[in-house]
Amino acid sequence: MSQEFTSDEMMTVGAARSLENEAKCFVGIGLPSTAANLARRTHAPDLVLIYESGTLGAKPDRLPLSIGDGVLADTADSVVSVPEIFNYWLQPGRIDIGFLGGAQVDRFGNINTTVIGGDYRNPKVRLPGAGGAPEIAASCREVLIVMRMSPRSFVDRVDFVTSLGYGTGKGDRDELGLRGRGPVKVITDLGVLRPDPETCELTLTELSPGSTVEQAREAVGWELKIADDLGRQDPPSEKELEVLRALKATV
Repeated sequence: MSQEFTSDEMMTVGAARSLENEAKCFVGIGLPSTAANLARRTHAPDLVLIYESGTLGAKPDRLPLSIGDGVLADTADSVVSVPEIFNYWLQPGRIDIGFLGGAQVDRFGNINTTVIGGDYRNPKVRLPGAGGAPEIAASCREVLIVMRMSPRSFVDRVDFVTSLGYGTGKGDRDELGLRGRGPVKVITDLGVLRPDPETCELTLTELSPGSTVEQAREAVGWELKIADDLGRQDPPSEKELEVLRALKATV
C-alpha cells in the first residue's frame, strides 16, 4: 500500500508516467525537470533529456538548479550551442515531447507567461516572459503542461498568448503551419485534462486520488467538460515516492 502523499507529489508522478522510454524530451527547470528525472530513474531509464542551454542526453545525479547548472553539461552525451538546439533539433521536429508550465492556461491550452492584465504596457503583473516556450509549443511533436489548478491560473482566455495551444479551437494550428501536435495532456494537482478530439477544448479525463469533479470545476474559469469515461489516477507507488523524495532532497 502506498504511503501518504501530497497533491504536488501526485502531479509530479503523473507527469513522469506520461514520459515513455527512449523519448526525446525538452525539459524545463522546476516541475518538468523533477518529473523527467523521476521517469528516468523509474520506468524510462533511456529517456533523453534535452535542456535549453544546449545539453543533449543529460543524466544529472541530482536536480539541476537551472538550465546552466554544470551537472547538465558534465553528464550530457553532447553539448551544443543554444542556436543549434533550436535551429537543428527543435524547429525541424526532432524532439518528441516538450514540457511547459505557466501563469495562465486557457480552455484551448494556450499559455501565458508574459503579463497579467489586459494592458501589455501597464500590466497588473509582468511575468518572466517567453524564453524558448513558444518554439517548444510550436515544434515539439507533443506538449505536456504541468500546472496547479486554480481559477486564477485556469482561465477562459489567457491575458496574453505566449505559447500557442489550439488558439480558438480546432484547425488554428494547421492554418498557422505549426509542425507540432500541440498540448496532448495537462497534468494538475486535481487530475488530468486532455483536448477534446472534435473541439480541442480541455476536458477532464482523470481525477487524482481524493479529488472530486466539483473541486475541478471550481478550479477553472470556464464550464469544464467531463469525459463520459472519467478515470482515476493510480496513487504513487512506494518506489515512485521514494525516488521522488530522494531527488527533491538533493536540491
